[in-house]
Amino acid sequence: MIEGGEAADVAVAAIPSSAAEDSWRRLRRAAYAAYFGALLWMITHRGVPTETNVLAIVIITGLTLSSIGRGWRRTGQVIIDWLPFTAVLLFYDHTRSVVDSLGVGLHEGDVLGSEKWLFGGTEPTLWLQQHLYDAAHIHWYDAVVTLVYTSHFLATPVLAAVLWLRDRALWLRYISRVIVLAVAGLVTYCVFPEAPPWMAAQDGLTAPVARLSARGWVWLHMESLDDVIARAQYKGANPIAAMPSLHLAFAVLVAITIGGMITSRWRLLLALYPIAMGFTLVYTGEHYVLDLIVGAAYALAVHGALRRWERRRADVGRDLTVPAPRVPATLP
Repeated sequence: MIEGGEAADVAVAAIPSSAAEDSWRRLRRAAYAAYFGALLWMITHRGVPTETNVLAIVIITGLTLSSIGRGWRRTGQVIIDWLPFTAVLLFYDHTRSVVDSLGVGLHEGDVLGSEKWLFGGTEPTLWLQQHLYDAAHIHWYDAVVTLVYTSHFLATPVLAAVLWLRDRALWLRYISRVIVLAVAGLVTYCVFPEAPPWMAAQDGLTAPVARLSARGWVWLHMESLDDVIARAQYKGANPIAAMPSLHLAFAVLVAITIGGMITSRWRLLLALYPIAMGFTLVYTGEHYVLDLIVGAAYALAVHGALRRWERRRADVGRDLTVPAPRVPATLP
């Protein structure tokens, strides 16, 4: 039992620890204020970051700030977890850009013909642009489309950062799906290079198709951000990597992951994100509907396969921790 004097000594001893934690907390807040100020300046003057290397620097810096005052082990965990993941995505970006040099025949007219057959002779991209696109006027929905398209570059890494802060085990499951999905898409690009609708139109296989991904910035009075999507599309990108649509695949994966953390029936609204992304990709001339179907199938297949593997590993782990049954002693 602690006497009154001893209790006072304990209380006094606890004061420095509490004061130190308050100091570290104030320092973290100040660091984050500077961090978000710098990020806001960057977005305002240089545009929303879409390159993998820039996003990696932004996210790793933000996560490192969360370790201020919490020991070097947490800082080291940020590096250990995020550098390999970033290296994989950088490798994907650079490899994706040279797929068209492998000499595999380009699929263009055959995919366009399949798309028209699927929709009774109608090309969904052409139909949408004929009914919605106005070269002389930018509508509000063009701005929505641009924001949805741009979200592709942000949703996956931002969700990964949030998961890392909340639940590292869930982060590992999510990152494994992202990596497997990226590799599956890369392999498909190698064996089945496909031209998107806007390229098929440029090659004279169909009526003119406008590439509309970035025009919504003008409606938002952010004309200076036009080059944001242009850099993402042309710097290191492969224009004949349309099958499958990883834009849609990652949107499906984001919706599945967030939905798994929500118990409310409102989680069904998360399906609106891949639906909006699918509409955006077809309307802007970036993908055929066939690309979307295959992209969604890839996401569901990767998620299902890894979930079964994770459950099997968990079952094996439980079996190994179950003590062996006691063998009754043999009677003499």
